[in-house]
Amino acid sequence: ATKKISPGGHWIGITQTLCKQLNKSFTETAEAQALVSIGLYDAFISCWDEKYRSNLVRPETYINGNINPDWIPLLQTPPFPEYTSGHSVISSSSAEILSTLMGDIAFTDSVEVEYGLYPRSFTSIRQAAEEACISRFYGGIHYMPAILEGAKQGKLIGKHVLQKIQTRK
Repeated sequence: ATKKISPGGHWIGITQTLCKQLNKSFTETAEAQALVSIGLYDAFISCWDEKYRSNLVRPETYINGNINPDWIPLLQTPPFPEYTSGHSVISSSSAEILSTLMGDIAFTDSVEVEYGLYPRSFTSIRQAAEEACISRFYGGIHYMPAILEGAKQGKLIGKHVLQKIQTRK
């Protein structure tokens, strides 16, 4: 099966799943969606700022030019710099926000079932984010520092959003 929605859209869907699972009110759901959305926007801006500041080549480019010209990663290499990992930054930001709002609860992600992907169960929101992060390394499109530093970057962005955005009196 092929991924059909964006990583940000996927986290919006996970937010909705968690709100339904916990019977959140309309106001609580709006709060969660707003905070995750703000976190996603800030995470993408921060990540792409770093990508074009550091301008690090992707594994495929390095391997093809220096080791094996026929090597192809499992995932298609995106056409922008490698560091930091977008999935790591946005997933960690979203997980920080959602875990703070809802607790680090177990859930099943069924967001992409309609696109032919199987539901995935996680013991926590952070576990889902960690899997999203490492998937880009296993897919061959990121080096580990992009994953690890991207996760730190995203967590800090999530904390910053929660500190700066006042949704309650």
